[in-house]
This record gives sequence, structure tokens and C-alpha cells, in this order.
Amino acid sequence: MSKQTAGRWLNWGVNMLAPVIAVCIGAALLLYDPPAMKTLRLASMDQYQRLHNRPYQPVPVRVIDIDEESLARIGQWPWPRTRIAEMVQRLREAGVAVVGFDVLFAEPDRTSPKAMLDIWDLPAATRRDVAALPDHDEVLAAALRPGGVVLGYSLEREGAAAPLPAPKYRYVNLGGSALPFVKRFERPVPPLTVLSAAAAGNGVLSFVPDNDGVVRRVPLMVRMGDTLVPSLVAEMLRVGQGVPNYVVNTLPGIGVMEVKIGQLTVSTNPEGEAWVHYTGPVKERTIPAWKILAGAVPPGELKNGFVVVGSSAQGLMDLRFSPLSAGGVMPGVEAHAQMLEQVLTDNYLYRPNKATEIEALTLVVGGLAVGALALMTGALLSASVTLLVIGLVLWGGWIAFVDYQILLNAVTPAIGIFIAFLLSSVIHHLSSERRQRFVKEAFSRYVSPNLVSHIVDHPAELELGGKRQECSFIFTDLAGFTSLMEKIDPGEAVALLNAYLDQMIAIAFSFNGTLDRIVGDAVAIMFSAPVLQPDHRQRALSCAIAMQRYAARYSDDLKAKGVAFGHTRIGVHTGEVIVGNFGGSTIFDYRALGDPVNTASRLEAVNKHLGTKVCVSEATLSGCTGVVTRPVGRLVLKGKSVPLTVFQPIHDGLEFEGAPAEDPDYAAAYALMTDDPAAALLAFRQLAADRPTDPLVQLHLRRLEDKQTGDLIVMTEK
Repeated sequence: MSKQTAGRWLNWGVNMLAPVIAVCIGAALLLYDPPAMKTLRLASMDQYQRLHNRPYQPVPVRVIDIDEESLARIGQWPWPRTRIAEMVQRLREAGVAVVGFDVLFAEPDRTSPKAMLDIWDLPAATRRDVAALPDHDEVLAAALRPGGVVLGYSLEREGAAAPLPAPKYRYVNLGGSALPFVKRFERPVPPLTVLSAAAAGNGVLSFVPDNDGVVRRVPLMVRMGDTLVPSLVAEMLRVGQGVPNYVVNTLPGIGVMEVKIGQLTVSTNPEGEAWVHYTGPVKERTIPAWKILAGAVPPGELKNGFVVVGSSAQGLMDLRFSPLSAGGVMPGVEAHAQMLEQVLTDNYLYRPNKATEIEALTLVVGGLAVGALALMTGALLSASVTLLVIGLVLWGGWIAFVDYQILLNAVTPAIGIFIAFLLSSVIHHLSSERRQRFVKEAFSRYVSPNLVSHIVDHPAELELGGKRQECSFIFTDLAGFTSLMEKIDPGEAVALLNAYLDQMIAIAFSFNGTLDRIVGDAVAIMFSAPVLQPDHRQRALSCAIAMQRYAARYSDDLKAKGVAFGHTRIGVHTGEVIVGNFGGSTIFDYRALGDPVNTASRLEAVNKHLGTKVCVSEATLSGCTGVVTRPVGRLVLKGKSVPLTVFQPIHDGLEFEGAPAEDPDYAAAYALMTDDPAAALLAFRQLAADRPTDPLVQLHLRRLEDKQTGDLIVMTEK
């Protein structure tokens, strides 16, 4: 395996940490189920119930409702126990299978005759007659003894211990004890002993709502100390079938799986609770309590029925939050009745014991697949697939609920998959940026950086064609390098040239110039393209001076080491050209076309005939300030017919040894060439004597001695 391939695999492995980390985060959310995640998960399950209520099936389960109308007709609560006894008797006469009371009878009846004697001031004889009347609690106990009645009682988390009602059932444990798994309470609030002893069963009324107060589950059993006690629903199912035992199937290390009561088997969660699959409001389920007492219920209506007595009156405060509507309430007795309906019709919600494994597998497979896709493909495809996968996960949870009454947590895997996509997309984006930076940096070594940046920022301009605009150009050439190649090792010569070109190009880039081309030891620089630069003339001339300054210093340093590197010639010109992409569909070449490009090249070449190092045209100089120049002449370049006024920068003595910062003597002598050639000849002879190395002085002196007057110079060579 090559290093490049190994590097790619290593990079892929490092990037794959993103979806792995995301899957781990999702797994932690799935296993630990923090409050925020639990709230979101339960809210999604509530939404399932709102969209798909359990269809109501006619089943002999009824709520005897102590509603507002019953209170208005019969009197305020609590009613005398004799009234409750009358209700029990009427229900028994109606043929019910079992009556369950979602009502506490924890205190003696305050309306009993003996209780009234403590309030009423009666004559002694009357007191004896009243004391001889039956106690209301005894009357109710007598009504309970024939059987078929289950009393409810509550449990509290804290408080002093109190005796439980005597059990009238047995627990048969299969697979292990359920005690470690079910909800634990510390103190019961039982019915009066006389009533609990007379009842056929006693069941716990207490719910354990979720953090938002919504009742989603009804327990089949809870733990009181070291004792299992049944709920009201469980006791009603047991008493209604006339069986003595609860058979609890428990998996060690997992929890309660199911509870068998007679012929009925109820699937539970590990804590021994059954999920409630609610129906919407059903009028047939509820009978007002006053109708029972008034004998207004049709015969046969309650035959073999499971009847729960409770209250919907707001003043009695037995109201619970329902999952069917956000913030909606229902009577607590409704949850008991709906659970009884579900068990009797075998139509309730459950979570299989492998539910968590299914959800974890969905999270792992989906998260890794989506993460890998996000790392390998573009944003649109990976986002589309991620949405599809999340949609399938949520749809799977919905189908499991609607078609199979299975509760699966689709929210946490969906969130984990989204986290995997998000983290992987961020890694992919960072990797793409890193690759783009690498490509841009690499591309910038072949193409001018400002051109690369412009193409990246304006990709629409990456097309064939050009536009007309004014630009400035610099052409440079290195004199004497060919002869140097013949004298030293070619490798050494190339190294010297590369160092020279590197700095020359760096100077051009520092002025935001665009590298047009490198031809051997020659460099062409363009200004005001691709980005317009209003000061392109000034940039070009300042850049040329900086390049000449560096080239002179570099050549002097090498000369001191015994290497005759040569000197650099530079031409600068400005004009209107066509700038753009030229070539074909296979390859583009960004450049400028037009006569000003050729003219700038000619100005570079003309230096060798003039003896100068930098020539700049008047077209460029017209937009510059702060640069000291002197006129070279009006040059008619070879192949041209129109003269071009050309100048030589002399700033900081760049051109020749001893060059002045300003040169008024030269300017005066130059002006005489047209007005008084004889005087000009004398002036240039004097200048030549003072500065024998001044190339322009020597040039014009030769011209004047050859009887050439004026400043027009016709070039016969390129």
C-alpha cells in the first residue's frame, strides 16, 4: 500500500470518529434517558395517541361517576356510608361482576349516629335510642361481605409505617422476585379495618405520573416495604374472575415481563406497569351515580360488568393530566376504567423486552450509514438521505404503534442519526475547506494568487471570452544569464534563477499584480486585471522600481561572491487591451491581448540599445506621482510609425553609479536638442565628462555628434 493510499485511509478513519462519537452520544441518551430527552420521547408517544386513539369496543366496564349533578341531587361529599351501601346493593342486584372504589374510606363516617351524639345536645332517652342505631361503617361493611367489592387505598413515599389491609391474594413468582423492580412506597393510607376486612379485595389507587404529571401507565403491583401489593385494577380483575393468585413472570436483571390473573395475561414494563392506550371520550362508559341510586339504569346494562366508582367533580380533586390533549385533564377513575377495558379486550400498549436493543441497533446502523455518507458526498445528497432515514425511523415507530400497539422510542435514534449527520457534515465541511485551501495554495503556485481568489469568488466568470479595459504591464528580462549558464553548474544556475524569480514575483504580488507568464528568466506582470485597480499606473511603476532595486541588490551580492549574474531590464506601459479567458473547452489561458502588451515588451528590449535598465511610457507616467524621472526621447519602436514618449526613473540612483536624485542639468541639455543643437552638443559633452557612466548622456552625445537633432529616436532593432 502506498503512503498516499495509507494516508487517505488514515484520514478516513479519523473522520469516521465523528459518526462514531455521534452514535455514542445517541446511545448515552438512549440508555440514560435524561429528563429533557424523556420529555421529548413521551411527547412523541402522546402525539401517537392523539393521532390514533384506541378504538372503543363495547365491553362491560363502566364508571359510576360522582359528578356535579349527582352532588347536586344527593348532597355534598362525603355521602353517608349508608348511601354507599345502598349503591353497592343496587349494583349487586344489577348483576355486576365486581365493584371497585376509586374512593378512600380511611376515616369513620362523620354522619354515623354515634358521631352525631358528640355534636347534638339530646335528652338522655333520645341519646340511648340514637346510640342503638346501626353504625354507618358497619352498614357498609355488611353490604361488602357478600363479596364482589374492591376498596381502594393510597400509598405515600414518606411517613411512619402503618398496617396494610390483610391480603386476600397470593403472589406466585416465576423467574425471581419482582420486589427489586417495582415502585416502592413507605406508608399506606388504608381503608377502615372493618371495611377492608369485609371487602373481597383491597387495591392501591396511587399512580406514578411522569415528570410532566401525565398518567401514561397504571401499575399492576407496587412495593410496600418488602411486600408486593396489587393495584385497584389488578384486584378487580382477580375478584371479578374469582381467583386467588397473581402469577408474576420476572426476568432476573431485567424486571417484570407480565402478570397473569386467572385467564388474563397483562404485559407490563419492567416495573410492573401497563401502558394505557386511551380512547377519546365515550359517553357509554360513564353512568352518573345518582342514576344508580334512583334505579334509573336499564336492566341488564351492568350484567357481569366491571364497575369503578369515582368522581369527575372538580371539587373532589381527583383529576389527572391526560396524554390526549396538552394540558387536558381527566378524572383519575378514567385511567382505571380504560386499563380494565384494554385487559379485557387484549388491546393494550406494550414494549417488548428487546425494544431497547432494537432502538440501539437502529441508531448504530442509521447513524454510521448517514455519517459515512455525509463524509463522502455533497451536502444536498447527504441531507436528503438523512431526512429520508430519519423519516423512515419515525415512520417505523408510528407503524409499530398503529398496527401492532408496540411502543418504540423512535425519537432518540432519530436525534442520534441527526447528530451523526451534523457532526459528519461539519467534519466534511472542514475537510473540504482544508482541501480547498490546499488546492488554492497549490494552484497559486501555478497561477497568480489574486487570479485564483477572483475565480473562487466569481466562478461565473470562468468562461471563454474577454472584455476591453485599460491595464498596465511590466516586462522584465535578465541580461547575461545565458552566458552564466555556460560558466557554472546548471543546477547551481537554476537555483540562483529560482531564488531571483521567487522574489521578483513576490514583489509583484505585494503590489497585487497578476502574473501573466514566466518565460525562462523573463517575467510579465499585469495590473488592473482581473480586479480593477484605479491606481494601476502607480502600482505598476512602483512595482517596477521595487523589482529593479531588488534585482540590483541581488546581482551585487552575487558579484561580491564572484558570480556574474547580470542585470535586469524592465519595460512599463499602459493601454487598452482585451482581458479574459482564451483557449478552448480543454484549457483556459487568462491573459491580455492588444498592442500595449507588445509595447511593454518592446520597452523592456529597448533598454539594451539605450543602455538603460528601466523604461516607462508617458501613458503610465501620467497616472503616477512621487517618482523622479527624466525623458529618454520620443521612440519610434521597430515596426511602429507613431513615436512613444519614454522616460527613465532615476529615483535613489538606481540606473547608474552616481546618478542624482534629480537631474536638472540633463533636463536643460535635453531641451536644447530641439531648440539649439550646437548648445546641446556642448552641454552633453560637459555632462559626459562629469558622469561617464550615464547611459542617456552617452546616447544623446553620440546622436548629436552624428548630426541627429531633436528627441525623436527611430529604433531599427527590437
